Amino acid sequence: MTWDKRIFDLFFATLLVLILGPVLLGLLAWLWLKQGRPLFYVAERMKGVDRPFQLWKLRTMTLAEHDAGVSGGDKEARITPAGAWLRSKRLDELPQLWNILKGDLSFVGPRPPLRQYVERHPEIYAEVLKSRPGVTGLASITYHRHEAALLARCATPEETDAVYSRICVPMKARLDLIYQRHRNVCYDFDLVFQTIGNLFRRDR
Repeated sequence: MTWDKRIFDLFFATLLVLILGPVLLGLLAWLWLKQGRPLFYVAERMKGVDRPFQLWKLRTMTLAEHDAGVSGGDKEARITPAGAWLRSKRLDELPQLWNILKGDLSFVGPRPPLRQYVERHPEIYAEVLKSRPGVTGLASITYHRHEAALLARCATPEETDAVYSRICVPMKARLDLIYQRHRNVCYDFDLVFQTIGNLFRRDR
């Protein structure tokens, strides 16, 4: 990660913590009343081929004894009403400001993958994870709806895994590598504003 990108991340993450801290506290109180504890979902993700970290989110699903893999149609019934609203606004990702401050994430970059897909596609992720994973990115902006539509049609964990591994991983990697070749602070600003714009368009 370049020094200017790290300064960008630290400055805006600190600013957002100060501004949105009361919002996060309010969301935590609301979630506690709506669906109880635990309030956070903490899961392993990868920031390098052999570099795991703990990703923080607000919990949006009911608890399950065995929970692995990406979310597809097979997990849709577990999304709580409060969780569905949080996901629609991407507010479930607010705790990732902590990951940015720690240096696990950047604001912009490839979404951090699960270990199982890094181990299954080492040649892909050896290139993709040369960029620090991000909260949003080119692949998140341009491919998210198509990926969601593909995975929503999956009825079993096995089908979700196959579709994600065979179709989504290579497609997102191509977009992540396009970002990697053109990344700079101005491009990061553009992608952040595109992400915010998409949220407003989704509301309308």
